[in-house]
Amino acid sequence: MSDAIFNIDIPYNEPVLSYAPGSPEREELKQAIKEARVAERELPAFINGERILDGEKVAVHPPHETAFTLGHFYRGTTEHVHRAIDAALAAKPTWEALPWQQRAAVFLRAADLLAGPFRARMNAATMLGQSKNAYQSEIDAVAELCDFFRFNAYFLQEIYRDQPLHSPPGTWNRLEYRALEGFVLAITPFNFTSIAANLPAAPALCGNTVVWKPAETQIYSAVVIMELFEAAGLPKGVINLIYTDGPAVGDIVFKHPDFAGLHFTGSTKVFQELWREIGNNISGYKTYPRIVGETGGKDFIAVHPSSDPEQVAVAIVRGAFEFQGQKCSAASRAYLPASLWPAIKEHVVEKTGSLKMGTVEDFGNFVNAVIDERAFDRITKYIADAKEDADVEIVTGGNFDKSDGYFIEPTVLLTKDPHYVTMEEELFGPVITIYVYEDEDWEKTLHLVDTTSPYALTGAVFATDRGVIEHASKALRNAAGNFYINDKPTGAVVGQQPFGGARASGTNDKAGSALNLHRWISPRLIKENFDPPVDHRYPFLGE
Repeated sequence: MSDAIFNIDIPYNEPVLSYAPGSPEREELKQAIKEARVAERELPAFINGERILDGEKVAVHPPHETAFTLGHFYRGTTEHVHRAIDAALAAKPTWEALPWQQRAAVFLRAADLLAGPFRARMNAATMLGQSKNAYQSEIDAVAELCDFFRFNAYFLQEIYRDQPLHSPPGTWNRLEYRALEGFVLAITPFNFTSIAANLPAAPALCGNTVVWKPAETQIYSAVVIMELFEAAGLPKGVINLIYTDGPAVGDIVFKHPDFAGLHFTGSTKVFQELWREIGNNISGYKTYPRIVGETGGKDFIAVHPSSDPEQVAVAIVRGAFEFQGQKCSAASRAYLPASLWPAIKEHVVEKTGSLKMGTVEDFGNFVNAVIDERAFDRITKYIADAKEDADVEIVTGGNFDKSDGYFIEPTVLLTKDPHYVTMEEELFGPVITIYVYEDEDWEKTLHLVDTTSPYALTGAVFATDRGVIEHASKALRNAAGNFYINDKPTGAVVGQQPFGGARASGTNDKAGSALNLHRWISPRLIKENFDPPVDHRYPFLGE
């Protein structure tokens, strides 16, 4: 029992280290990468604190060096799913009963461990397993993940402080913020180590226990995340990491009466299928499950003739090609005015041509490999088709090779058709398509931006004229959950730009904010009467 009111100060965002030549963090990271390559690593599942190495053995290779084996994981069985659910339900009463500050302390400690002794290990695992360069990994796997842990703890405190009024005198109204009744399933993507950790961690902070199914292409860093949780003192069974195939997981979880919530990041199609399955089983649950998802995007840059061409070019290059365009927020379509197109084109071609591509172990490489062969084949099919289309021009890039790793050149397409396939479908790769409009068609172009895609995740508008900015912001009000003015549509920072979109892009529950944590809480109102009445009659009954 607590005998004090504890307080978490407003957190700071974890500083992003530079990894510049000669810096101590650069040397430490290079050493961690070297050590990771010494021996193949066994990558266990984690159920109730036990390391599980049962099931089909699967090799893990760096996407940029497919001949090298980092280690092996073991694709789990349906038994693993049942064991993970049982472990989560068994751990739930004790974990939920812990004072909130004790739960928060686990994740605050995890943040400090990650910023310190785990920093190089987590970056090395993310770089090697997901082909992310040192800077992109530092932003994601360390800085953003530290921010998730720290800001979530702070936001939870602020939620708990929110209490009802006391009226009339003689009563005391209180809100307690219970965990959900049951267990939560977290299904996480390959592209952000921070998201992979936060999706199970956020519900757990609120007192829930979790079954976590990661993308198979992120398992190498997922194991380091579990080791971090253990080092921070997370009790056994609170988060259980399994590698069973997704359909097998869903078939068991979504038919379990204690299923209480889904925390998901991935494709729109898969999320809709899961939602449909939950709906089909709704009568079998003890409670209505919470469904939280961040899915696809077809993120835009809309440029007004009053814009600065070089600023636009930088937004295109960084927004489209960082981490090979494998961000839900990556710029994928751009609408440029005819008057600025020649200048923007010159800058884009020059800047894109300067980007080096190759292994993550060469810190001079801006671009690395896409995640796997399936992604490589899907993305390059779009490029190959564009080369055969008379109405599409390859402005720069367009080459690809998978002989040693899954490498695709940063590619800029120019189309005459604003509804060309790469203007509408999510590619999730280093490809951006440009449509050039006549300057006087700005208003029509805004309508195109808003109606071309079913998604509404991120988008950017470039303009100098303040009236234009205000008008575009209103015209595109529902086109993006994260809207950027004179900036690239990527790089959301926890606590500063809570992230999420609507329409086909998800439930817009804003990861890294109190809004997301509310979804993992079931409040209970308690009214206490200090002087209960002794007469059942009300005054109006009198003669």
